[in-house]
Amino acid sequence: MTKPTLTVDIWSDIACPWCYIGKRKFEEGRRAYDGEVEVRYHSFELAPDTPVDFEGSEVDFLATHKGMPAGQVQQMLDRVTSIAAEVGLSYDFDTLRHTNTLLAHQALHFAKANGKQHELLERLFAAYFEQGRHLGRAEELADLGADVGLDRADLLAALESQTYADDVQADLDRALALGISGVPFFVIDGKYGVSGAQSPETFTQVLEHVAADEAREGAGVE
Repeated sequence: MTKPTLTVDIWSDIACPWCYIGKRKFEEGRRAYDGEVEVRYHSFELAPDTPVDFEGSEVDFLATHKGMPAGQVQQMLDRVTSIAAEVGLSYDFDTLRHTNTLLAHQALHFAKANGKQHELLERLFAAYFEQGRHLGRAEELADLGADVGLDRADLLAALESQTYADDVQADLDRALALGISGVPFFVIDGKYGVSGAQSPETFTQVLEHVAADEAREGAGVE
């Protein structure tokens, strides 16, 4: 029996270390699944009150934002860095430029409209967590967009005119309506939710389970 094509909607934030890790784990789980999957990414802001130009380190930000001792924050970041390395990512929290991600989400909607959402998302994650790039600035985002084949001038113009601000807000409103309070969050075929950077095996099992349910429903089997 041919498996139905599944749709996976993923809410994530560029500034979320678990979202990049979760992206890698989901991709591995998806590769182990032998059916068709359409993946769509959506905007989420973990800390919408973050200034564009935060003065301080990631430790400073999290210690202030979460009210945790700096030493405890550093231990947490070291653990995340180690987990990221297990999936081939090289996090560098010492050079990370913490910033507001609203403009980056607008850039991703521009990329979606131009068939490059997945490519730009990967580029932005790497730029943020591994390369210390400033993703709160339109010029920097335009440069990164050009890296994946987007028209730099058109992207810059879209960011400066806030062309995709309403699209970002629609994603945020939908996340609120769905009760999503943390990311990454995966919604499969609009009705099955998976929270967090689960193991690749878990993602494969969920896809298999949903496909089987959809096939039964399509065949009229209760």
